[in-house]
Amino acid sequence: MTDEELLDAARTVREMAYTPYSKFRVGAAIIDDHGNVHVGCNVENAAYPQGSCAEAGAISAMVASGGQRIVTIAVVGGGEKTGACTPCGGCRQRISEFADEATRIIIKDNDNEWHTYSLAELLPSSFHL
Repeated sequence: MTDEELLDAARTVREMAYTPYSKFRVGAAIIDDHGNVHVGCNVENAAYPQGSCAEAGAISAMVASGGQRIVTIAVVGGGEKTGACTPCGGCRQRISEFADEATRIIIKDNDNEWHTYSLAELLPSSFHL
């Protein structure tokens, strides 16, 4: 699967997001260590902060399907001109649990500008047990 196809999967699932409060939709798509694709979208809740992030949903889907490592994750947020939507701090730590130095985090903003990060760039000195 190409990066563009993975970003398309994230864009498609973003449309399923439940965002009645913020109207800020996020979609995430993961390629795991078996080559399978898993998607997730953000789900808000009136009892903030009980909602869930798109990245967390995609990671849960990966784990439920037997995946153990994130090879690549694509994140797409917003809708109207929002710029690049990088994972929040909590999701950076969630990604860290299933990532290694080769994991790629890709984002494409509404101006079609590519952003590719390593986990070390987004979460230097991350916490590990």
